[in-house]
Amino acid sequence: MNDDRVIWNWDHVFAALPDMLWAFLTVTLFVTVLGSIIAAVLGLLIALARRSTPRPVAAILTFVMNFIRMTPLVVQLLFAYYAFTAVPPLTLGVIIFGIHYATYMAEVYRAGIDAVPHGQWEAATALSMSRGRTWTAVIIPQALRSTLPALGNYVISMFKETPFLAVITVTDMVRAAQEYGASNFRFIEAIIMAGVLFLVASYPTSLLIGRLEKRLAYTA
Repeated sequence: MNDDRVIWNWDHVFAALPDMLWAFLTVTLFVTVLGSIIAAVLGLLIALARRSTPRPVAAILTFVMNFIRMTPLVVQLLFAYYAFTAVPPLTLGVIIFGIHYATYMAEVYRAGIDAVPHGQWEAATALSMSRGRTWTAVIIPQALRSTLPALGNYVISMFKETPFLAVITVTDMVRAAQEYGASNFRFIEAIIMAGVLFLVASYPTSLLIGRLEKRLAYTA
């Protein structure tokens, strides 16, 4: 493939795609799905804990949450990589992405819970519902309804930040494209295809979130 004068060569596209698609499935998608599950569950637990625990505990949670949100994801990945050398880098990536985005999703949940009308709390009290039953049957379902679009946007954001995994030696799709370029002295096709694959994967998700947002607006 000695084609330095050719701007675009499809041979390089087809040669780079197998490794890039494999990295997309085993790293990019894997980290996004598992990281999103961790972030969604942990974020909800943080939001509930900040409202239900004594004020000093809530203040500590808020401080830790703000500390994580105000420090770069790359720094957190590197810290975990050097501090926990016994843990596989891919596992560290899933955990750090999940914790990092849990702090953002906790704020989304908080806003959703605050948006539930106070009358819903009063109605649950009038029906003699327990506090746990009030949360699970009344408050959380209504809060989730208004927060789903914002949560979906954070999942897309997490998906687009997976190339940061390269700093802890995890070969994601973009890293696979760089490695192909370095071994063949040809970067353009592989890097552009990485961008196209990100677009192809994230655009349908953004459309789905948009439709979900409209559907929730109609049924509100």
